[in-house]
Amino acid sequence: MRLVAVDEYRRRYAYGEDYGTSHFKFGPVAEKPRVVENRGLFLGGESKVLLKLFGVEKEVVVGPEIVRYLGSIEDVSRHLVYPMRDGVVAKDDERAWRVLYEISKYGFSVTIPEGARDFKGFYVTAALSAVAPDYMIEKLFEIHAKIDGEMGAVKAFTVIPQPLAVAIAEKTITCVVVESGHGNTQVTPISMYPIRDAAVVLNRGGAEADAMAAEVLRDLGYEDLAREEKFVRMFKESVGLIPRDLDEAVAKAKEDPGRFAATFTVPGTRVRVELGDRSWMRFLIGEIVFNPEHELFESYYKRGMPRPRDTIVGGERIRGTMPLGEAISLSVSKTSIELQPSLYRKIILSGGNFAWKVPRGLEDVAVDSAEKIRRQLEGYGIESQVTLVSDPLYSVWKGAIVYSLAVPEEFEWDWKRREGWFKRGIHY
Repeated sequence: MRLVAVDEYRRRYAYGEDYGTSHFKFGPVAEKPRVVENRGLFLGGESKVLLKLFGVEKEVVVGPEIVRYLGSIEDVSRHLVYPMRDGVVAKDDERAWRVLYEISKYGFSVTIPEGARDFKGFYVTAALSAVAPDYMIEKLFEIHAKIDGEMGAVKAFTVIPQPLAVAIAEKTITCVVVESGHGNTQVTPISMYPIRDAAVVLNRGGAEADAMAAEVLRDLGYEDLAREEKFVRMFKESVGLIPRDLDEAVAKAKEDPGRFAATFTVPGTRVRVELGDRSWMRFLIGEIVFNPEHELFESYYKRGMPRPRDTIVGGERIRGTMPLGEAISLSVSKTSIELQPSLYRKIILSGGNFAWKVPRGLEDVAVDSAEKIRRQLEGYGIESQVTLVSDPLYSVWKGAIVYSLAVPEEFEWDWKRREGWFKRGIHY
């Protein structure tokens, strides 16, 4: 694809959207995107009369406003919709598509520049999972065309895979991008463009670490807190650790529990969780992201914790529990022998599921995500260079912004290449 000089209008009004399973990141050129949870609350049921009494006419609420209404909904689970599962929206899930429409529209409603006389709409790039089917692209075309008709917000729209957005943000044309968010983990070799036939997608991500954190809370006697998703996520992020070697880490933590002790307190509340002599369980939360096949997890699967589901890619079944190092090795093995050494020399990690820290004093047993994967690949006899992007939460969005700046104005959408602009006045 030919890159061109960007006019001043595009510099001001390039716009990125990252449709993650857990969060929607969006906005025009800036240091960081705006972020809201990718969910919507359908108002109705027994509370509908009361809501109308207070002048609330909305059918679906998205963004920060959701919190205001949660207390008035008796059965939150029936009304609160997370539209994506493992990065994909079911074709016939009307409620999920309604939420994506509302959340996309919300993004534009809070970012359209007030009083800008030259504003004629954003150049929008949406980043989707590498396994997003064509119907998702078609549906997003429809959604953005509809929003433009209502708000004049979208001058042109295009879509790219999330791993490609990461490679663009990192200015790397030959690499393996491992993008791990809440819903899934995408392993994608890239040589100028994603090598689709070599992509390996695992149905696990931050959700599995959350599930493990919930089991830890139950074992500690906090069954009620284990049912609150947001609390579980905060607990995971506070106490979870990636072990250098799980067996060794657990053994050391059991020998000296005081050294690994952790306490989690929710700010502004009296809620306090102490791990005490079970602090060794911190390592289970991190390990399940990288190797759910370790024998320590079997007892949790047997008692009901969901085992990561298998995926079918190109007719091949990919184990949901496949260690991440093995998944990378499998993905690279599907590329040209000549290309493989270059791919192993540049493995890029991105996504909030890789943003784990190593507490001071625990460096002998805990590692970061890049070191964990390097060690896993070393176990298969593979030398590699693995790096975590400087901003793992926002790398996809940054790449989407760069792509909005880079696509030539005259490039119209082409289904064969899956690139180009879906433009006002031509397509809608």
